Amino acid sequence: METIHATLEDAAEISAFLKELADLGKRQRPWDEAYVREYYIGNPDSIQCSVAVGDDGAILGLQSLTRAAEGNVYDVTPGWGIIGTHVKPSAARRGVGRALFAATIKAAQNAGIGNIDATIGATNGEGLAYYEAMGFRTYRSMNGAICKMLDVPFPSA
Repeated sequence: METIHATLEDAAEISAFLKELADLGKRQRPWDEAYVREYYIGNPDSIQCSVAVGDDGAILGLQSLTRAAEGNVYDVTPGWGIIGTHVKPSAARRGVGRALFAATIKAAQNAGIGNIDATIGATNGEGLAYYEAMGFRTYRSMNGAICKMLDVPFPSA
């Protein structure tokens, strides 16, 4: 498995597995190609949008990291990072999330992000467990969601 930057050409494949997640009741947000291009890959607040690619070239998952702007939809403190993680159902439990997170944490460090927010649906047990395993801790709740945060570790000089 390799972790690389997502490109606009990846939108169709990402959209297809986001639709799979929606069909399974694991995603409530849009999943169409235009949304993927605008919200994940081409987001002007993006720090990094990565995909995990299997040995066969298929995209196994996506992780985005954006910088929270004033008035963001998650009401995250401006300047924090906002993370989103989505793994293709057939690739679950294969280390995709961990591989993506390793690349994302480096991007956060390089961008000087001190804190990252993950807002997860309160009924999304897999998502909640994943972020806990990555070191995130609950810091608030809102509108059926649990908000977890991570203090980004910076290497010692």
